[in-house]
Amino acid sequence: MEQPMIQVKNVTVRYKIANDRVTSLKEFVIKKIGKKLTSKDFLALDNVSFNVDKRDVIGIIGRNGAGKSTLLKVVSGIQKPASGSVQLEGRVVPMLELGAGFDDELSGRENIYLNGAVLGYSKEFLNEKYNEILNFSELGEFINMPVRNYSSGMVARLAFSIASMVNPEILIVDEVLSVGDENFQKKSRDRMVELMSGGSTVLFVSHNVSQIKEICNKTVWLDSGHVVMTGDADEVCTKYEESLQL
Repeated sequence: MEQPMIQVKNVTVRYKIANDRVTSLKEFVIKKIGKKLTSKDFLALDNVSFNVDKRDVIGIIGRNGAGKSTLLKVVSGIQKPASGSVQLEGRVVPMLELGAGFDDELSGRENIYLNGAVLGYSKEFLNEKYNEILNFSELGEFINMPVRNYSSGMVARLAFSIASMVNPEILIVDEVLSVGDENFQKKSRDRMVELMSGGSTVLFVSHNVSQIKEICNKTVWLDSGHVVMTGDADEVCTKYEESLQL
């Protein structure tokens, strides 16, 4: 039997939330010194487990605060769980906070090479892909301008173009298909489908349930940090939509 590409085993993520409403740094220091600060644990993820097989396209759904983005950060290695583990069989490209790794003082062109290097790709490979990335991003002459002059949409387009041109084995996607105008969104969806058909294994968070049904073959439904249901995308999404009507 083939090894799963992603194994999420009993993952728990716990945050501490202050019970006190502190309105200034001075008040915080006084309460901290006096040991009067109290807090409570908040479970963002509670004993979450599931497997992702090679070429699966898994949609992650749930209400706001369900733990979707936290789960993607744990799988991507950005955040460590309090307990449990994640096992990966392949190179991961996370598309979470698009452009978070960009240097604002560098041009778009320079950031292609910087971001590509961070993702583990050689200069030769990026040279080959450069025109493809530029054309997909639709930035034209703006590619030579410092990124600090870009709009958030331009940053997201460039970041998506870099991340989606490198044919990752595992792709982690958080709501990025809502970037740019309608034409770019369609292009992004088409590119995602192309990646999936090319063999990439995908974890995809979206509030757009119809988009999940269209793109994904399986779905994980989270609620308050727990897995409610996993399985066929249409079946799980239908149950989730029914729960929203209650």
